[in-house]
Amino acid sequence: MKKTAIYRDNLFLEHMKGFHHVESANRLEILYDYFDGPGGKKFLFPQFPPASFAQLERNHASSYIKKVAATAGKPHVSLDPDTQTSPQSYEAACLAAGAAISAVKQTVSGEIANAFCLVRPPGHHAEHDRAMGFCLFNNVAVAAHFALHELGLKHVLIVDWDLHHGNGTQNSFYDTDKVLYFSTHQSPYYPGTGSAYELGRGKGEGYTINVPLPAGLEDYSYCTIFRELLSPIARQYKPELIILSAGFDTHMHDPLGGMMVSKAGFAYMTKVLLDLATELCNGRFVACLEGGYDLEGLKEGIIATVSEMRGQSVLDDKTIMNFTSNSYPVMAMEETRELAKKYWNL
Repeated sequence: MKKTAIYRDNLFLEHMKGFHHVESANRLEILYDYFDGPGGKKFLFPQFPPASFAQLERNHASSYIKKVAATAGKPHVSLDPDTQTSPQSYEAACLAAGAAISAVKQTVSGEIANAFCLVRPPGHHAEHDRAMGFCLFNNVAVAAHFALHELGLKHVLIVDWDLHHGNGTQNSFYDTDKVLYFSTHQSPYYPGTGSAYELGRGKGEGYTINVPLPAGLEDYSYCTIFRELLSPIARQYKPELIILSAGFDTHMHDPLGGMMVSKAGFAYMTKVLLDLATELCNGRFVACLEGGYDLEGLKEGIIATVSEMRGQSVLDDKTIMNFTSNSYPVMAMEETRELAKKYWNL
């Protein structure tokens, strides 16, 4: 029986090691400890190479890749007010993108059931030619380009449930119909992008769907959005692969966020995505870690997510029924739905 794969490496702990930063190695250490114990026995832990320069270049300017490479071995370089590097950050960033590529490759080939990339630095804010928001290379975008250019896929769905809008991912595919980008995010908030009116351009018009949300929303709101807006659009788009930018800063205890999502909410959103993957693309589903800064909340959310992925849900039947049968009014979703009706049958 195929298993869920966890992509991890101790090199990811070296990025910004010893610096006081909210995006710290502690985020992964608490998870690696879990997977080193009994909790890890039912998972695979593949080896994987770093992304090549050519693979990074599909999403990033060569001059920018060289700029990040030039930080290698240097004690501290600031690329952005929020984004710094340490001696091994470039190497870690290449390996993080490589993890996402390998996860996509092995999932599409059928070697594994699905995959979660426990990597850092995160990626979804990284733009074509600059670092942003703790991110160096856009792991999810690089992996989607790999799926399109090296595996020959035609349709990839990227879902981003991080607290912050994935501006870099959106911009990577804003003018193409080969990737559908769907984001839920707190608004107004960093980075200031992600309006419902940002819908794509040219061939990509209608293939960017943003649901900017006010602070304070909880499980039922997110479950309603995933069930009533994301699901019908995904069924019409018919992706060959679903990639999740999995940020857990919407957790109710996160210090950077204002949302109220619990482990049950993360599990149910994962269930919706896995059900779509089973229905539409032979179960092909890959998740990559983005944000999440309360250590216990991050651990709780990831365990709920990977438990769902391996078929051992933390949800009981009553909770699933409640999330499935109860619609919760989400005004922001209704605005997005009205705009999306131009492109999708909703």
